[in-house]
Amino acid sequence: MSQVTIYLDEQTEERMDRAVKEAGVSRSRWIANLIRQKTASEWPDSVRRLAGSWRNFPEVEEIRKGLGEDVPRKRL
Repeated sequence: MSQVTIYLDEQTEERMDRAVKEAGVSRSRWIANLIRQKTASEWPDSVRRLAGSWRNFPEVEEIRKGLGEDVPRKRL
C-alpha cells in the first residue's frame, strides 16, 4: 500500500472533514473511495438500475429522425 501526501487549504480541509464525518470513515478511506469513483471505467450501479425506467423513452431511430444521413467516412 502506498502513501500520498496532499496539501489542502483550510476551507477544503474543513469541507473534507465534514464529509468524512458524515460518511463515517477515515480521511484515508474517504479519499481512496473518491479516487475510485473518479477513475471508474464502468457506470455506477445507481445509473445501471435506471435502464428501462422510462417507459415512453423514444428509440434511438426516433431520436435521430430528421438529423439526416451520415456522410460516408474515408478510410485512414
